Amino acid sequence: MYIFEAKALFTFVFSFFVTLYLVPIFSKIAFKWGILDSPDGKLKKHKAAIPYLGGVAVWLSFLITCSLVLPFENQFFLYIFASTILLFIGLVDDLIALTPSQKIFGQFLAILCYLKAGFYLKINFFSNVWNIFISAFWFLSIINAFNLIDVMDGLASTVAISVAVFFLIFAFCLKQTSLILLLLAFIGSLSAFLCFNKPSAKMYLGDAGSLFIGGFIASIPFCLSWSEYNFYGYFIPLILCAVPLIEMFTLICVRTLKRQPFFCGSPDHFSIFLQEKGWSKYLILIFSFLTTFLLGVLSFLFFYNYLSLSFILSLGILVIFIWFFLLL
Repeated sequence: MYIFEAKALFTFVFSFFVTLYLVPIFSKIAFKWGILDSPDGKLKKHKAAIPYLGGVAVWLSFLITCSLVLPFENQFFLYIFASTILLFIGLVDDLIALTPSQKIFGQFLAILCYLKAGFYLKINFFSNVWNIFISAFWFLSIINAFNLIDVMDGLASTVAISVAVFFLIFAFCLKQTSLILLLLAFIGSLSAFLCFNKPSAKMYLGDAGSLFIGGFIASIPFCLSWSEYNFYGYFIPLILCAVPLIEMFTLICVRTLKRQPFFCGSPDHFSIFLQEKGWSKYLILIFSFLTTFLLGVLSFLFFYNYLSLSFILSLGILVIFIWFFLLL
């Protein structure tokens, strides 16, 4: 076996088993300190209180693994620092319920660290201001999109793993070895956590975990050398992340039409809608995985010029309209 393949295998296996070890520890800590998600009979319909600290276990496993397999350079330090800010903001929100403005402020601090580390667009015919503005908006959107879909056992984890796997395939195709290891550490950590997060969940990501996951997924497109092969590759992250992005967009629209603040919770999520139609949680997870898998296949066909941008946009608009009117 080649050295890199061995290192890649070690990265995935190590992160997987470290998470398996850490989750029960953080579960005990959560029960001891009362860091629990208690049912409220409205949006939170689980039967018993569930510990929140799964996201901390995933983050710590990811951090330990990356520290072993990746060089600890300045960019990596800023990257980890940004992820830690998101984790901390989410953890504080899990404990004392921050206001939306406080959460957004914390997210902007993390986004500034990502930008400082070089995670932003570098499109030549855009000015630096536009490149940074679009990148910041992308970070803010994806971070909150993954936070919003984390309303059902295993949903955010399943979608994030599916998206990360396709980013991993692109990283293999583009021969970006450091990115491959980074993605394997993330996939291994989150896959192990899914063993505890699948229905019926024994542990939740919490806002700490969903914000960390969103920040990670948002940062990956800036690591891939899209433009060296196909300029339209910049649209691929939009395709891969369509499930959480459409969920966020439709929630904002539906809540606005219902004259509800878009940042307040409501039962207008697609997963809750499908459960009310009689779908089981496992079936919704399978549906979400297959949808993301199909989006991944479409992204490859698009990247290699088998599908046009107009076809992808038309399909996306059609899906948004169907999704939107089903939830109204």
